[in-house]
Amino acid sequence: MKSLILHFQNLDWILIVSVLLLVSIGLLSIYSSSLSGGDFFNFKKQILFFVVGLFLMLFFSFFDWRVLREDPYLILFLYFLCCLSLAGLFWFAPEIRGIRSWYKIGSLSVDPIEFTKITLIILLAKFFSMRHVEMYQIQHVLFSGFYILIPVFLIFLQPDMGSVLILLALWVGILIISGIRLRHFLILVFLFLLIFILGWSTLLKDYQKERILSFILPQIEPLGAGWSQAQAQIAIGSGGLWGQGFGQGSQTQLGFLPESQTDFIFAAIAEELGLMGITLLLFLFSILLWRIIKIALKAQTNFPRLFATGFSLVLISQIFIHIGMNLGMLPIVGIPLPLISYGGSSLLATLIGLGILQSMATN
Repeated sequence: MKSLILHFQNLDWILIVSVLLLVSIGLLSIYSSSLSGGDFFNFKKQILFFVVGLFLMLFFSFFDWRVLREDPYLILFLYFLCCLSLAGLFWFAPEIRGIRSWYKIGSLSVDPIEFTKITLIILLAKFFSMRHVEMYQIQHVLFSGFYILIPVFLIFLQPDMGSVLILLALWVGILIISGIRLRHFLILVFLFLLIFILGWSTLLKDYQKERILSFILPQIEPLGAGWSQAQAQIAIGSGGLWGQGFGQGSQTQLGFLPESQTDFIFAAIAEELGLMGITLLLFLFSILLWRIIKIALKAQTNFPRLFATGFSLVLISQIFIHIGMNLGMLPIVGIPLPLISYGGSSLLATLIGLGILQSMATN
C-alpha cells in the first residue's frame, strides 16, 4: 500500500493536469459541434475512450519501461504486428473518402497507424541507444530507414500523406538528435526529393495533387480542395478576442466548417472561444511538451531520453501540421490535434505513450 501511495506521489501531476485540461477542451468542442445535429454519439464515445485511456496511462505508469529496452524480441514482435495490421487494411478495412485507414468493429473504428507511431518511437529509441557512438557510419542511418520504410510505404499506399509526414519527421528528428553527419543528412534530403518527384508522377492520387496545388494556388479551385481551408480561416477570423460563445459559432453550428470534430477542430475552438481560448490551448500544450522534455533531460540513459524526445517530436509535428492546415499555411493532410480531436485510437495511443513516460519519470 505504501509503495502504491509513493508511486502516485511520484507521478508528474503537472503533466497529468495539463492532459486532463486538454482533453476537457476537446470534449467541450466535440459536444458543441454536436449541438446543431443533436447527435452526441461521438461525444459519448470520446468520453469512453478517455476513461479507458486514463486507465491505460496509469497502468503503463506502473509498467517497468526497462522491459522495452532489454527485450528486443518484444519490440520486433510489436513492429511486425503493426506492419501486418497496416497491410491488412487493404483487405479488411472499408474505403472512406478514398482512404483505407480504419478497421470497423461494430460502431467503433480502430486506426493501427496511431499505435504504429508509438511502436516506432520505441524501436528507434532502442536502435539508436545501442548505436549512439557509431552514428558516423552511414549503414546505421540507412538500416534505421529500413524500419521506417515498410510502415511508411504501407501508409503511403492507403493513401494517408499526413501520417507519412509524421513518421518521416520522427525519423529525421531522432537522426539529428542522435548526431547524424551533415553530409549524410544532405544525402537523405536528396533521396527524399527524388522519391517525392517519382511519387508525384507515379503514385500520388489526383485528389492528393489537388490538395497540394490548391494550397500553392488556392485561387484555381475556390470551391474544390481549397473550400475547407477557406471555411476554417473564416471561422478562425470570426472568433475575435473572446469568441462567439460556446455553441454559438456560426461556421461550426451551421455546418459550413467541415470535419469540425477532427481535422478542423482548432478552427471550431478558435471560432467559439476566440484568441483567448486558443492561447489557453497553446499554453497547455507548451506545459505538456515542457514536462516531456524535462523527462528526456533528466533521463540517465539514452533509451528513455530518445523515447521522450521521439514522443515530443510526434506531438509537435501533429500540432504544427494541424494548426498549419487550419490557418491555410499547409496543405490539408488529415492530421488530428493530439488529445483534442475526436478519435479513440489517437487518444488511446497518446495516453499509452504518456503512461510509458510516467514510468520513466518514476522508476
